[in-house]
Amino acid sequence: MKYNDILVLANENKEIFKKLLEKLKKDKNKKADLIFSDLHVQTFQKIDCLECANCCKTTSPIFRDIDIKRISKKMKLAEKNFISNYLKLDDEKDYVLKNSPCVFLGNDNKCNIYDIRPLACKEFPHTDRKNIYQITDITYLNSQICPAVSNILLQFQKKAIQK
Repeated sequence: MKYNDILVLANENKEIFKKLLEKLKKDKNKKADLIFSDLHVQTFQKIDCLECANCCKTTSPIFRDIDIKRISKKMKLAEKNFISNYLKLDDEKDYVLKNSPCVFLGNDNKCNIYDIRPLACKEFPHTDRKNIYQITDITYLNSQICPAVSNILLQFQKKAIQK
C-alpha cells in the first residue's frame, strides 16, 4: 500500500481512531505499550520515512532550549539569531518553526541537521514509548499526517477487535 493510500485510509477511519484512542486513554492499558512497540517495529521494517517526509513537510517539532543551543552552536549562529531566523512561539509558548516545510528538509527528503535534530524529531512518531495512553491526542493528530502511525493504528484496531 502506498503512503498516500494509507493516509486516505486514515482519514476514512479518523472517527474510529479517535474512539479507539479515547478508550485506550480511559483504560490506561499498559499492555498497549507492548502492542504499540511491536507494531512500531513491524511498521518501520516496511515504511521508509525518506519516501514520505510528510511530518517535515506539514508540521513543526517543538524546539527545546537544549535543542536550540545544540543546533545554533553547530550552525555557528548566536541562539537569538537562530531563533529570529527560524523559530516562533506558538500558542503554548513553545518554539516551533516559522514555516513549513521544514527549512532543514532537503529535496531528497533528508534532514540537513539529522545528527543534531530536535528531540521531538528523534522521537517522532512517538509510537514506541511507554504509557502510550498519555499521548493519545498526539497519536491521533500524527495518524493524519504520518502513514506509519496510521498503519500502526489500523493494525492496533484489528488486534483490539480480535480480543
